[in-house]
Amino acid sequence: MDALLAKLDALIAKKRDIKQAAMQQLLTGRTRLPGFSEAWEAKRLGDMLKVRHGKSQHGVAVVDGAYPILASGGEIGRTNIYLYDRPSVLIGRKGTIDKPQYQDKPFWTVDTLFYTELSNSTDPKFIYFKFVMIDWRSYNEASGVPSLNASTIESIEIFAPSHAEQTAIATILSDMDAEIAALEARRDKTRDLKQGMMQELLTGRIRLVGTVIN
Repeated sequence: MDALLAKLDALIAKKRDIKQAAMQQLLTGRTRLPGFSEAWEAKRLGDMLKVRHGKSQHGVAVVDGAYPILASGGEIGRTNIYLYDRPSVLIGRKGTIDKPQYQDKPFWTVDTLFYTELSNSTDPKFIYFKFVMIDWRSYNEASGVPSLNASTIESIEIFAPSHAEQTAIATILSDMDAEIAALEARRDKTRDLKQGMMQELLTGRIRLVGTVIN
């Protein structure tokens, strides 16, 4: 079991490295996908999206709500009222500013987490992967708790292809993410199975074939 877990960990690390290399090539245009040759354009993020502020969760938070309440560090509660219901890329306004999140289902964000309204000509998952590549700490505007400004985000310039190529790139990278997630789920299941086997074998509740008590 330990050997299998080690192999799975090594395979996951390899797949992550492959994905990282693919992001470096595909998201910069250094490697082009078949069927695409149109030049990429320099664009401000503000031409592709609008950064919006979250709101306080007080008054909307409920136990076992239908939608997540999100902060810069992740989900912090549930609600039955959503703030936005379209695919969006989220980035911390204060605190954790270098961990972009992607949401394609209705959600609520608190004031420490920006969300984005994307134009119809922009692929949301492409922008998410672009956000992952940005060194957000270099845009930090506070000496204490790390902070970002909406206008600063919208002023960042990136190179982007046509909407069709954005979608094609996002699909490939999303497939890689799905493969990694499946391997991680397999590893976690194997780890749980090993833990269960240890409980049974090391207490004698299950005996191996051929084992005899003298």
